[in-house]
Amino acid sequence: MSDHLILEKELDELGLLEKAREIFFELGVDASISYIRSGYRLLSKVYHPDLNQRNPEKAKALQQKVNATQQLLNRTNDKKLLEILQKRTGKITSKRAKILVVEDEFGLQATLKEVFQLEGYDVRVAVDGDEGYEIYRRFKPDLILTDIVMPKLSGLELIGRIRKSDRGIRVIYMSGFFGVKQLKKELDEEVATYGYPVLPKPTKISTLLAIVKEYLGG
Repeated sequence: MSDHLILEKELDELGLLEKAREIFFELGVDASISYIRSGYRLLSKVYHPDLNQRNPEKAKALQQKVNATQQLLNRTNDKKLLEILQKRTGKITSKRAKILVVEDEFGLQATLKEVFQLEGYDVRVAVDGDEGYEIYRRFKPDLILTDIVMPKLSGLELIGRIRKSDRGIRVIYMSGFFGVKQLKKELDEEVATYGYPVLPKPTKISTLLAIVKEYLGG
């Protein structure tokens, strides 16, 4: 099997190819090729064995696959990558699940957006509860991942407002701050009533992705 066919197979198995093809049709050649060439760096972090203590052997194997794919990419020019992207374009038909990330920490915001995009989700990001609500109205996400303590409108207040028109909205709360008794009481009541998952910050990316996948039904 030629290097180009092996590269296509590896990109497909890593989940990069389908997303890159979507970017190709939405934004053009340069954006899609940039996505493929830069996706390696983030996947190397996601699959690092140190960040996946529950299954380090599998993480190590995946990281080796990512490294091997990067070596193939280094030997492949942009023209050949374009040929790979243009093959089997009819496969781009499935509706992607939509995730809204509401997070006021910019570094985490960017990481979550990149991770979810690499996993094939359609992602929007808001910096606070007010912006989150406006984006929710336009975007209609399948899942909201929101921080709890934020300026203007807390995560709890944001979800309370959204539930007035969408009682079935799926939510995952994230927070690194549980020191305020009243806030903890409100969060406990929210979880008891609606069963939303709550994750601490920081949370392992692998753990977060597993919860999101299960929550969205596969």
